[in-house]
Formats: sequence, C-alpha cells, structure tokens
Amino acid sequence: MTSWPEEFADRYEEWSAHMTEDIAFYVELGREADGPVVELAVGNGRVAVPLALATGRAVIGIDISPAMLGQARENATAAGAELDLRKGDMRDFELDEPAALVYCPFRALLHLPTWADRRRTFERVAASLRPGGRFAWNAYAFDHARAAELDGRKASEPVPHSLRYAVADNRIDITLADGATSSLWWATKNEWLGLVDVSGLELEALYGGFDRRPLDDESREYVFVVRRPT
Repeated sequence: MTSWPEEFADRYEEWSAHMTEDIAFYVELGREADGPVVELAVGNGRVAVPLALATGRAVIGIDISPAMLGQARENATAAGAELDLRKGDMRDFELDEPAALVYCPFRALLHLPTWADRRRTFERVAASLRPGGRFAWNAYAFDHARAAELDGRKASEPVPHSLRYAVADNRIDITLADGATSSLWWATKNEWLGLVDVSGLELEALYGGFDRRPLDDESREYVFVVRRPT
C-alpha cells in the first residue's frame, strides 16, 4: 500500500511541505528507541531524514511507490542521512531484526481502505516489534462541519485540488487539477482501539496533538503510541 499513488509523486513535496509539526514528535520517539526504527509509507523521507540525522542511526523506510522511494533517496543523500529504503507493502512487510519503533506519520494508514487491510498491517507491526517496542501513528478525527465546508470545493493550497466526501464509505477523494487522484478512509477512535486490541498491542498514550495535549471533544487529530507487551 502506497503513501501516495504514483501520479501524486511529482507534487508530493509541495503537498506535504506545510506538515512540519509532527517531525519533533516522531524524532523524540526515535531518540528513545533502543533498537531498529522503521517508518511505514516513508514517502519522500520528510520525517525519516531528520530522525536519522537526530539519532545518528539508519532508519528503515518502507514504501510501495518507486517514485517516492526515489525522492527519499535523493533527500537523504542531500542531507547526509542514512536511510535503508525498501520497496514493500505495509500489510505484509518483514524485518530481519525486531524493531524498537515502528511509526507511520502524515495519516498514511488512512490509505488502507478496509478493516482487513488495517488489521493485517497492525498484526505485521505487532509481529515485527521487540517486546516493549512501540508503534506510533496519527490520523484525523472526522469533522462533519469541516467536511460540509470542503465537500466539492476547489482549493489552491498547498496545490490546486478538490475534495469529495463519500460519507457512506468513510472516504475522501482528492483530485488534483491535472486529474491525479488519491483517497483516504477515516476511522473513529474506537475503530483504532479495536485494531490495537485484536493485534495484541496495548495502548501507551492517545494524544489530541503532537504537543501531547490530552484528547478531548475538541481534538481534530488522533496521535497514538502503543506498544508490544513485555
């Protein structure tokens, strides 16, 4: 499963440039990891490169998109960071050594369309972590007012695009001005917690933002940290 479809790759740098607030959060988790660190849907290395630089260790980056992996390789080389980039699907990835941290930033798990896809991913993560190892990710909390405001409208930032909400399928379709498309499938807090439960992981923290603020009724982002039981 890709971080973004191939046709999005040439606009990804622009699309993701505004997202910077998550980097320090994932870097701090990387600093605390006492073993291999893995990013699922590594994309262009937006998080993996600064994490590798901050820790002085290689980050394993997995993505199914050759174009995204190419961008990550170029960005890592330019920054002098060490990334171990691997083409693969997050639903069936395997590691040579159990990881201390697996993370999946920028809502990339929402590209998985079904519960079965997400369950497979969570089970692979659980099997790939060492005892006590962490899995972290973030995803938006569905905002019906925001959806009503944006549905069907064209926007110019960060690149020209339009959004369509298919509420019955929990899906958002993103269409760029050149016709390239991608989709996200949102999930509720309890759906995420169900995935944690069925995969045998346990919740460490659920925040309402990357500054580790508590989740409350006004939160619009889920930031999860779970761990494999010791």
